[in-house]
This record gives sequence, structure tokens and C-alpha cells, in this order.
Amino acid sequence: MNNTREQILNILLVKHRATINDLAEEVGIHPISVRHHISKLETLGQITSEEIKGRVGRPKREYFLTQSGMEEFPTRYLTLSIRLLEQLKGVLPEKTVAKLFREIAADMVHDHTAQVNLSRLDFEERLNLITKLLESEGFTIEITPNEKGYEIKGVSCPYKHVGQEHPEICMVDQAIIEKVLSTHVEKTHCVLSGDKFCAYQTPLPPITEIKLSEEEEINAR
Repeated sequence: MNNTREQILNILLVKHRATINDLAEEVGIHPISVRHHISKLETLGQITSEEIKGRVGRPKREYFLTQSGMEEFPTRYLTLSIRLLEQLKGVLPEKTVAKLFREIAADMVHDHTAQVNLSRLDFEERLNLITKLLESEGFTIEITPNEKGYEIKGVSCPYKHVGQEHPEICMVDQAIIEKVLSTHVEKTHCVLSGDKFCAYQTPLPPITEIKLSEEEEINAR
């Protein structure tokens, strides 16, 4: 692989997210040249991006690794993760390990929502937040409504390889979803069980939100 592209991937591995200007400064080349390499990496499916709106100024586009991009790195990272989990499970009770994963999920939610008042978000706004949060962690998410509520489908998972050895890690994404929605969700599909994707079923939005939506529709007329 082109050396500059390797540098970009390594920067995103460490920093998780970066703009074109951030990458140009780190690599030491002109932003126009970075755009060329970014375009190639996007075509290869190794990075993706999203637009971030700030309080002031124009929105900025941040780039981050996809699952394919993560897999470009040596397996020693995967091996280290598995060994760390083996050590944890060897010295800590099962309930403590489960609690640890839930606390990790809570910290991840806090990191992404420090400036957000979750209590002021309606159900759909929380679903949008879940999508952004999980995608920033390396998931590819699809959310669709159904008669029971919403299906949250993860068509790719950054924990898949670790999960094959330690399925407990799967509780992280579920804990993130439940933390943001403030409700229990049911896991309906799992790649570790042979499914092609992981999926969670949410309950219907609170009835108060449905009534409010109907009232707003009447007022809009």
C-alpha cells in the first residue's frame, strides 16, 4: 500500500477521527494531496466520514476507519485484546466482567453525549444519536420501523473477531443502545449464532410521544 495512505490509516487508528486539515498536518503534505489519498481509501472501503455540525462556523467533515480499514492492521492488536479479556475473566467473577462491560458502554455514551441533554430528546432523536455513536465506534448501522417499534441492525461489527472468543463483548453495543434509549431492547439476531448481522428490537415509543406527535400534526393543519 502507498506509504502516505498507510500513515493516514495509522493516524485514524490512534486518533479515531480527523479532518482533512488534521491529516495534512500530521502527514506533512498539502490538504489537496490528502484528499486524493482519502478518495482512494474511501473507494477501497477502508475509511468513511460524516459531517459534524458545530455551534459556530461551517460544518466539518471527519474521517474514520471502517471495519475493513481496521483489519488492515496486524493481528497483534486482536491477539492482545483477546489475551486481556482472558486475563480479566480468569481473575474476576462473571458478574463483575459483565458489569465492567456495561460501565465501558456507559463511558462511551457519556463521551459522545457530554454536550447533549438526553432527557430532552424524543425517541427518534435518540435513535439518530445511537446511529452516530455506534458508527463512530466502527459499526455500520441500519434502523427501520416495524409494528413492534424499531429494528436496529448492525451489518458490520468491530468486535466480531474478539466476540468469537469472548461473546461477552457483545453486550457493549446492546448496553449503548439501552443507555441512550433508557429502555430494554431484545437481541433478535447475532453473527456469533450464524446470522449475517446483529439486530435489536426496540419497544414502541412512549405513548406520550405518539400523542404529542398527533397533536402537532393537528396544529400543523
